[in-house]
Amino acid sequence: MDLTPYFQSVLELDTAPIVLCDRNHTIVYMNPEAARRYAKRGGYSLVGKSLLDCHNEASRAAITEILHWFEADPRNNRVFTFRNDRECKDVYMVALRDGTGSLIGYYEKHASWTPETCAPYTLKKDQ
Repeated sequence: MDLTPYFQSVLELDTAPIVLCDRNHTIVYMNPEAARRYAKRGGYSLVGKSLLDCHNEASRAAITEILHWFEADPRNNRVFTFRNDRECKDVYMVALRDGTGSLIGYYEKHASWTPETCAPYTLKKDQ
């Protein structure tokens, strides 16, 4: 079964920004939320460019160090990178691996810890 359309839908409809990078730090994909979040930096035009160009020296060093850690062991897959108190979320750097466990890239995962305000199963249109 080809799961590609399912995975694409998960990425496209996620309300958190998702930016996928290859092992060379090249941005290979941005979901619509990421394009909106980073619109002032170029939005979708960032695809094909280096993620490192969007960060300061300290962040570039940390990203590079984490990538080396991912490469060192297939069990090294997730690192907490910072807490964003203003947006009530924790942010992680997560390894992307192929079917053999080889590292193919990474992405930043935003995990919100703001309680949901709507009642369970409330049907509403996307905002």
